[in-house]
Amino acid sequence: MANDVDWAFDQYEAVRDALPRARHEGEPERFDHLSAALEPYDLVMLDAFGVLNVGETAIPGAVDLIASLRARGKRVVIVSNSASVPTAVSLQKFHRLGFDFTAGEIVTSRDALKIGLEGHPPMRWGVMATAQSQIEELGIDCFALRDDAASYDAARGFVLLGSGEWTDARQDLLSRALSQRPRPVLVGNPDIVAPRETGLSLEPGYYAHDLTRRTGCALAFYGKPFGNIFDIVAHHLGPIMPSRSVLVGDTLHTDVLGGAAYGIKTILLENYGLFAGRDVQTYIARSGIVPGSVVRGH
Repeated sequence: MANDVDWAFDQYEAVRDALPRARHEGEPERFDHLSAALEPYDLVMLDAFGVLNVGETAIPGAVDLIASLRARGKRVVIVSNSASVPTAVSLQKFHRLGFDFTAGEIVTSRDALKIGLEGHPPMRWGVMATAQSQIEELGIDCFALRDDAASYDAARGFVLLGSGEWTDARQDLLSRALSQRPRPVLVGNPDIVAPRETGLSLEPGYYAHDLTRRTGCALAFYGKPFGNIFDIVAHHLGPIMPSRSVLVGDTLHTDVLGGAAYGIKTILLENYGLFAGRDVQTYIARSGIVPGSVVRGH
């Protein structure tokens, strides 16, 4: 698990040059309940971790919120950097937690990554993955990176998909391989941390930026805050109307920055996820990343 929120915030701030730029104007509106803040919007995009669930637990009120949005005729889409498992697995999880999402209502950074992989010639990829990642679903010639140094040399490119089983030793092997011979590195989850029941986990984005610091290699990122994930939403649903569309998230550097850079409205949920129990205004002022609204809870 990672260190505390201030540590995570500083990690994001340290890599601002690698993140999209966005204009932020004014001060955020304040709401006690998310339902009221969502009233002006037709398309509601929601992050998963920290907004709908924390780890394997649904956030109180989140299931009822989705039902209420549907009853009010709003379109609802999950936009998540959950790349470590296929959509079918994510859908099963949400159903287990009580949500009624369909597969077409879940867009993940894994989807964006798969499109990015199509732009590369056939090659053998080494993948940072967990046992549940089902890397064969990516549709590429690949293998899971473990502890065999020779396998890192054999890979023609690397994919950072899921870091739940990643170790410092494996990071050293990957860094050494890239230093000796630069190769493409595709990052399927730009998050540096994610909220879990027991704290903040280190995500692929953390290891990706560490690789850049160690090797100077250029990486391709897929998922928030980068626009490629919102392009998939637009492809599925048609053109996104900025004034009638909103992204609800729990982070400034992925959710709010990503939505603002794409030109849509943003809402920061403060009672769950990264900033739970913190004064978010302090972090807004320090980063200069300003959500359209700040909401206490569901």
